[in-house]
Amino acid sequence: MGFEVSYTSSAGKWLGFVTAVWVQAISGNNYTFSNYSDALKTLMNLTQLELNNLSVVKDIGKAFGLLAGLASDRIPAPIILLIGSLEGLVGYGAQWLVVSRKIQPLSYWQMCVFLCMGGNSTTWMNTAVLVTCIRNFRRNRGPVSGILKGYVGLSTAIFTDLCSALFADDPAKFLFMLAIVPFVVCLGAIFFLRETTPASTVDEEKEEAKYFSIINTVAIVVALYLQVYDFLPNKSETLALIFSGILIILLASPVAIPVYSFIKSWNLNRKRTEPDVEEQQVVEPLLNGETTGTEEVVAVVAVEDTVVAVVAVEEVKRRPVLGEDHTIFEAMWTVDFWILFVSFLCGVGTGLAVMNNMGQIGLALGYVDVSIFVSLTSIWGFFGRIISGSVSEYFIKRAGTPRPIWNAASQILMAVGYILMAVALPGSLYIGSIIVGLCYGVRLAVTVPTASELFGLKYYGLIYNILILNLPLGSFLFSGLLAGYLYDAQATPTAGGGNTCVGAHCYRLVFVIMAMACIVGFGLDILLAAKTKNIYTKIYRSRRSKKSSSSTESNGH
Repeated sequence: MGFEVSYTSSAGKWLGFVTAVWVQAISGNNYTFSNYSDALKTLMNLTQLELNNLSVVKDIGKAFGLLAGLASDRIPAPIILLIGSLEGLVGYGAQWLVVSRKIQPLSYWQMCVFLCMGGNSTTWMNTAVLVTCIRNFRRNRGPVSGILKGYVGLSTAIFTDLCSALFADDPAKFLFMLAIVPFVVCLGAIFFLRETTPASTVDEEKEEAKYFSIINTVAIVVALYLQVYDFLPNKSETLALIFSGILIILLASPVAIPVYSFIKSWNLNRKRTEPDVEEQQVVEPLLNGETTGTEEVVAVVAVEDTVVAVVAVEEVKRRPVLGEDHTIFEAMWTVDFWILFVSFLCGVGTGLAVMNNMGQIGLALGYVDVSIFVSLTSIWGFFGRIISGSVSEYFIKRAGTPRPIWNAASQILMAVGYILMAVALPGSLYIGSIIVGLCYGVRLAVTVPTASELFGLKYYGLIYNILILNLPLGSFLFSGLLAGYLYDAQATPTAGGGNTCVGAHCYRLVFVIMAMACIVGFGLDILLAAKTKNIYTKIYRSRRSKKSSSSTESNGH
């Protein structure tokens, strides 16, 4: 019976992961502000600073993700998903009513409230999905983070291209999609997303790696498919409909994995007539009922992928070391947490400034249609997430390479991207969009498992949401203050109270300052990699030890 339950839970675990992928594929709506920001600016007669402050408020919604982090240890994942989907329905639904002119434009503060709700909705979705899946697949945290965060980045391109294909880039219809589609997908996911028993053997870990490679391949095909469609000239209505249909089929295709797992389980159980004696022995717990006869009991506490000290009878109160479970206050007491926090701010804060201002950056450089740059940032953000998640995991298993090394590499490359956009040579915005998207994706995908490895999984939901505070903070500093003030200083007023700026000078100083911030982030990531080298060496040795014992047991049988 133990074998049967194992396979049934395997199918359920993978069905939960596939639904998590679908949730992430529609939960990146917070990155799509550039697609309808110009409509809001025109409709409400806003200056660039006022518009940027709206984008900041949208990102401030993520600050309330602390509530989702606290709830993740107390409320089941389906309830957290439901809260996020309802909040998104209200937040984006109100914006749709305004942009579609079904109601009169709301006051500025009212729009701030609804944008904040829309931004906060994604924190509930992301928390439910990431915490559940990292706990279910704790031996493959890199691929899990890369795939899930990759689809978040890809969701911007998915929404943008579907809106372009079906609704000719109508901002009102785009907002309608942002309100309805996530709500419907999350309602479906609440039936399947559950915490299950993680892999306990090397064979299960290998099977997980095989399935993750399949999902990675499908995701890359989706990204390339979106990229090809973006560069097709003169898209007809028929071509747009065919594109949309194939895209939906590609997004649905990973469901073949849990279906295969279920069929495999059903066939094995159907062929089974009597349980094998050896299998029964495997199910029996080792050393069942044994006692040492001594009064002093020593418990060895095994924490996944770390080497932890032996705990004696009298528990001695001490601060946990890196690699053990930290409460949020214990984590925030460490220097390592703040190094990770500030370096994360330098990467995601500057990246968000580009995403939030892409509409105005494109117009300033003479591009009428900026949707291609939004899509490029999204798709290459996906490549950054999905590649860095798997590559960083591979090098930990191969050589114990610290994950922060990959963050450092992304920071220095990001600085190059900003310099290219500051120079504003022909085509530099295309190259800059690709580099910024790629590096922003690396930062998100690598930081998520890094936090879990340094500070543990027990309070991971809250620790993750503390780190995500960098999104509203970075948006405020780099987008609201830096980009908003410097743009308005260069812009000329327009009739109705707005303003506009055309030319490379509009954002040049913004890009130079953000490049300098990335260099600071690079230095912090190098420092963190040096400080955590021992932790990743222990993880590497622990995994090699498990593989060696598994191989020895197999040879013994």
